[in-house]
Amino acid sequence: MRRRPIRVLIAKPGLDGHDRGAKVLARALRDAGMEVIYTGLFQTPESIAQTAVDEDVDVVGLSILSGAHNQLVPEVIRALREHGKGDALILVGGIIPQDDIPFLKVQGVAEVFGPGTSLAEIVRYIESRVPDVVPNG
Repeated sequence: MRRRPIRVLIAKPGLDGHDRGAKVLARALRDAGMEVIYTGLFQTPESIAQTAVDEDVDVVGLSILSGAHNQLVPEVIRALREHGKGDALILVGGIIPQDDIPFLKVQGVAEVFGPGTSLAEIVRYIESRVPDVVPNG
């Protein structure tokens, strides 16, 4: 039945120095039975992609509050594809204007979660999109 827990990478690309939300989400995902790898602050697209490969993650969650999402997210997705991890589910959280969401989705982002999104909603979304990996329960 259970192959293994869902593995999620939470990353903070760029120069954004605020990571409280990323840490809260990481704990909620862990509490839901997922294995969570948190990269810490100030990560490059290349370092995020390499960590995704090294940790064999199912999901890459990018937390961006700096306003640089339209530049950083495509760079991370390109790096993931170049490193052979283009099949990872890509999620973005942070302060993302509604007008920018269609662009991010065309780039390969599965979903964007803004301020006020419940942690339970994010957990349910991930569990529903990674169906062959059943979380601990």
